[in-house]
Amino acid sequence: MPALEMAQETGKLIAWRKKEGDRVNKGEPLLEIETDKAVLEVEAPADGILAGITAAAGADIPVGQTIAWIVAPGEKPPAENEPAKTITASPARAGLQGKTGSHPSPVAVSTSEVSASQGARISPKARRLAKELGVDLAAVRGSGPGGEILASDVHVTVVPASSSAAPKKSGSIEVPSSIGRLMAERTTQSWASVPHFFVTREIEAGALNEYREKRAPEIERTHHVRITHTDLLIALTARVLQKHPRLNSSWTAEGILLHDHVNVGVAIAVNDGVVAAVIPNAHTAVLAEIAAHRRDVAERARVGKLRPADIADATFTISNLGMHHVDQFTAIITPPQAAILAVGSIADRVVAVEGKPAVRIMMSLTLACDHRTVDGARAAMFLNDLADAVREPQKLS
Repeated sequence: MPALEMAQETGKLIAWRKKEGDRVNKGEPLLEIETDKAVLEVEAPADGILAGITAAAGADIPVGQTIAWIVAPGEKPPAENEPAKTITASPARAGLQGKTGSHPSPVAVSTSEVSASQGARISPKARRLAKELGVDLAAVRGSGPGGEILASDVHVTVVPASSSAAPKKSGSIEVPSSIGRLMAERTTQSWASVPHFFVTREIEAGALNEYREKRAPEIERTHHVRITHTDLLIALTARVLQKHPRLNSSWTAEGILLHDHVNVGVAIAVNDGVVAAVIPNAHTAVLAEIAAHRRDVAERARVGKLRPADIADATFTISNLGMHHVDQFTAIITPPQAAILAVGSIADRVVAVEGKPAVRIMMSLTLACDHRTVDGARAAMFLNDLADAVREPQKLS
């Protein structure tokens, strides 16, 4: 089972795209795996024949456990009962097996249960969860590779006890999906560990509307993609971020990591949660490229077909609820990013112009910042430059 995201402990096998004995080519879709974040397609890591499948659809599998082999034509995978020994692996064997060369058997990475008192490894997520729930890890039996204690093992320990002692309640329980659970965990962790502060700016958006109406028909005709306000904001924000590296940074143990690229995450609502699909190198992409990429990842997100690269390495995130008629809101930062921009609706509002009331097309931008990397002055200067860019979108290159 490959690791597709940080802190992943298990993956649920949704479906094999190929059958035992089928020829596979490197880079073509091989299987679908559900993680805590999304359903992702996994590509074949090598050319060869798919053999020795040990996991069926629906199985929850610890990261690192062998689920299949890709072998050369005429080659056979190690037998299930073959003792672990050093072998010379075929170059085609890659990515889906366990530790090639030292544990050739598909079951070399075992899931035998070992308690913490016997020296089992404990995942950081399980350790944190046990602390929150007051669980004694010495009494927990691990089901991960080598007996590692996973978060699911802690849940199994605490749920029966709490459910038997819990008083009866009226109503029904809605069990969140894996994405919903992860969103709850990560937003709680971010809110508790990242010192947030918020800066809001009302910006006149008439020029942005006019620019979209002028450019959209041409781009739709030549590239067959619809330009949205979100696409324009991605392009403008990415270019402004180049002048404000602290807003495009990450807090680390060594210090503030200033990224040399701008990968903009776009919050997309899916069933029972939100995922942030990534527009890579948005600071250099043209508007048509941004729109096409945003459309493609949004479609994959909504049908549960995201690829690992679709959700990896965002350096800044934009969350737009304007299409839902939300005037203004605040968003929670996605660590290790330093900031997230919340965008409200674009609408006519009465504002003061030269001391008199006037109607203007306005929108609200609220920037949430990690105070360890960004101070109020830097946040204000970023919003000032973004406001200038929105007022003059024709300068977008």
